[in-house]
Amino acid sequence: MLKTDEKQYHIGVSRGEIGKYCILPGDPGRCEQIASYLDNPVHVGMNREYNIWNGYIDGELVSVCSTGIGGPSTAIAAEELCACGATTLIRIGTCGGISTKVCPGDVVIASGAVRQDGTSHEYAPPAFPAVPDSETLFALARAAKKLGYSNHVGVVQSKDSFYGQHSPARMPVASDLQEKWEAWKRLGVLASEMEASTLFTVGAALGIATGAAFCVVWNQERFLLGLDKQEDEVHDTARAIETVVEAIRILIEESKQG
Repeated sequence: MLKTDEKQYHIGVSRGEIGKYCILPGDPGRCEQIASYLDNPVHVGMNREYNIWNGYIDGELVSVCSTGIGGPSTAIAAEELCACGATTLIRIGTCGGISTKVCPGDVVIASGAVRQDGTSHEYAPPAFPAVPDSETLFALARAAKKLGYSNHVGVVQSKDSFYGQHSPARMPVASDLQEKWEAWKRLGVLASEMEASTLFTVGAALGIATGAAFCVVWNQERFLLGLDKQEDEVHDTARAIETVVEAIRILIEESKQG
C-alpha cells in the first residue's frame, strides 16, 4: 500500500506538492521545455528518471513528471503521482508511424493501445482493453483540431523492445515479431511507442483519467514504399506539447462549468 502522507520513494514528492493534472514525457530532458508552456514554471526536483516541474494553466496547478522509457517506470510514476493527489495523467512523447497515412510531424492521439508490453499484465488480464479516459481523449482531439495541426486519432502499439521493432529479423523470435507487425498494419494501428498501454491500464486500475498524444518522428512503412526520405524525420515535439497544454485548458474550463 502506497503511503500518501510522506515523500514517495521514487519521484521524491508528497501530497500537496503536485497538481491534479500531470503531463508525462518520457525524457527528463524535455521537462523544462514543456514547463515553459506553463505560467510561473518552477523546478520541484529530480530523482532517477523522474524530473518534476510545476506551473499553472488558467490558475490551476499543473505538474510535469518524466517517466523514463517503457512500462515499468511509467507505472511507478503513475502510482506515486496518484498517491500524491494526481487525477489526470497525460502522456506526451514521440512515436513511429505504422499506418501510411501517418506522416512525420503529425500528431497522433491514442484512442487505445495494443498491450504488447509486460507491465500492464501485472494490473489486468490480457482481455482487458487499454483505453484512455473518454473526456481526456475528446479534449486532446478538440485541442489538435483547434490548433489546426495534422492529427490522427486511433489505436497505437505499445511494445517493450525498441530494437524488437527496428531490428526484428535478428531476434530469435523474429517470425513472431514480424507476424504481429503485419497484423497491426492490417488492423489500422497508427503508430508504435512504449508507454501508453501501461499508462491506460494502470489508470483504469487506480480510477484516474489518462490520455496520450505523440509527435510522429518517422514512418518506416512510408520509407519502405518510397513515400518519405530518411531526412524527413521530425524531432520537434512542440505540436504535441501545445496539443496537451490546450487539452488541459479545455478540461479545466469544463471542470469549472461543472
